[in-house]
Amino acid sequence: MAFNLNGAVVLLTGAASGIGAELAVQLAKQGAHLALVDRNEAGLEAAAARARILGTTVTTHVLDISDAAAVAALPETVHAAHGHMSMLINNAGVALVGTFEQTSIADFEWVMNINFWGAVRLTTACLPVLRRETTAHIVFVSSVFGLIGPPGQTAYAASKFALRGFGESLRHELAGTPIGVSLVYPGGIDTNIARAARLAEHVDPAEAKAGIAHFQNFLKTGADDAAATIIAGLRQRRPRIIVGRNARKIDLIQRLVPGRYWRMMGGRAPRRPLPTPAKA
Repeated sequence: MAFNLNGAVVLLTGAASGIGAELAVQLAKQGAHLALVDRNEAGLEAAAARARILGTTVTTHVLDISDAAAVAALPETVHAAHGHMSMLINNAGVALVGTFEQTSIADFEWVMNINFWGAVRLTTACLPVLRRETTAHIVFVSSVFGLIGPPGQTAYAASKFALRGFGESLRHELAGTPIGVSLVYPGGIDTNIARAARLAEHVDPAEAKAGIAHFQNFLKTGADDAAATIIAGLRQRRPRIIVGRNARKIDLIQRLVPGRYWRMMGGRAPRRPLPTPAKA
């Protein structure tokens, strides 16, 4: 059954830039009302202004998705402001550049606390509110690195594989209820996440900078096109949304040769850490 976005109230994290900001605009075009979340206040207000021009109701909520107390209080705040909430889009995420041996435990914890635990905590807090709806939906924006695990991305890939497993299991648990679940896998999206990536503790900054600059050549899909693909998938309540031609190719190869996909893609152990594919 199609999801009617007209009049829906959508809580969207990571809304200040990239795919998140474009999702806000395109959801507004569909008639959705928005609760936009990000720690970047200036970017958040800019995204909200673009959505408000389209005549929709928008509230902004400046918080860090790793702040457990703030996350726990957010759904009732949104419900009080909008009267209901029908969709949660877990889009917020961060990137880390570095191989496993270059990455400290603190680096790992930082990535997991935002990319994985932030989504788990917010989903936990939102479920009671979403259950009040006749139709509701939860979205997890993973990554093409939630489908494959390239060298140089142990922490980031771990967080996105974890998000994938959590989302798929939750979808099966909620089968037969009014709440649907979609997993989104973007790849090669032209946003700032790679350029803004944190360097792991033991990464050489010069090598990381060169690697990120090289990786920018592979970012072919615009954030607006990515958002349009996601919106189309959400309207149809697709359980799995692959975003970008590169992501579709990678998805096919890893399913055909799951034990050899990296070699089939021409991959090898990098001389420098690989940056993350841009997502948000």
